[in-house]
Amino acid sequence: MAVSLTAKFPRVTLAHAPTPLEPMPHLSRLLGGPKLYVKRDDCTGLFLGGNKARQLEYYFGAALAEGADTVLTTGAVQSNHARQTAAAARKLGLGCEIQLENRVSGMAPEYYNLSGNVLLYRLLGVPIHTYPVGEDEEGADAQLEGIAAGIRDRGGKPYIIPLAARHPPLGALGYVDAMAETLEQARAQKIEIDAIVLPTGSAATHAGTLAGLRALGSRTKVFGICIRRNAALQSERVLARTRAAAKLLGTEHTIGNADVWVTDDYLGPGYGLPTPGMMEATELAAQTEALLVDPVYTGKAMAGLIGLVRKGHFKPSDTVVFLHTGGIPSLFGYQAVFGHEPVRP
Repeated sequence: MAVSLTAKFPRVTLAHAPTPLEPMPHLSRLLGGPKLYVKRDDCTGLFLGGNKARQLEYYFGAALAEGADTVLTTGAVQSNHARQTAAAARKLGLGCEIQLENRVSGMAPEYYNLSGNVLLYRLLGVPIHTYPVGEDEEGADAQLEGIAAGIRDRGGKPYIIPLAARHPPLGALGYVDAMAETLEQARAQKIEIDAIVLPTGSAATHAGTLAGLRALGSRTKVFGICIRRNAALQSERVLARTRAAAKLLGTEHTIGNADVWVTDDYLGPGYGLPTPGMMEATELAAQTEALLVDPVYTGKAMAGLIGLVRKGHFKPSDTVVFLHTGGIPSLFGYQAVFGHEPVRP
């Protein structure tokens, strides 16, 4: 069914799909239920995987349809999106330039500015631009426009993957496909998914997940764990992005205000900044399920999942899926954070 929902949009193949839908029995048992599963979109391939591979299939489809020869995008210093954009460009034989924003302060520079995704950008050999402000989407996009103008002056044909939410969320279409895939896997495993928990930042994955589920007739609840903005701002963004994604599909009527659920209880001091809950969740995921999560997105989302279970938010009989969006390389930029005695399950 997902093919019929998204077939009209240009697309390339980048993700290794389907990704596994696996039980997490040890973490489930440790927490006393519910039945926990993980959708392993950390296993999408494309230069160490992550959710951006699915999203980029549609952005690069559009870029190639327009005859672009260079793709531009922006993100934080340890941006998974920038890493996978550069990798996709290399895989498809296109040029790529990335812009890195100074969103996170106070990190050990010998790790944060040199290891993790930063090392991978260097290996990919893409030109890197910098933007000094971390919470200025319009400004970051405007600087991309300036870089694009320079490429045009040299005879190139750039395509910008923007940051600001006012642009159509083509990347969300990747998670419309992912939800069709996940629901099919659930049917094959004879489980019914009551809830999906995911990190919510740019909201492309959140919007595609929610719009895809509703377009496919599923009432599964989607719980977004804020990793960048407070709940009030993120709720507005998710609703707008979900409605925009549904509009692309022609299913606007399926999205209501009550479909959007977010919490900032696990955000801590801000984007990319460590929290005790993230550190505990990262260690518990590793020690119970041999599952790696990252400090920025999935670590805080896992802390949110654990917190919601502990608060009795789910029934013991519920089946809850954690949508793992990847981000593992950024762990190596946070080596100084994990220099304590680890949590024991």
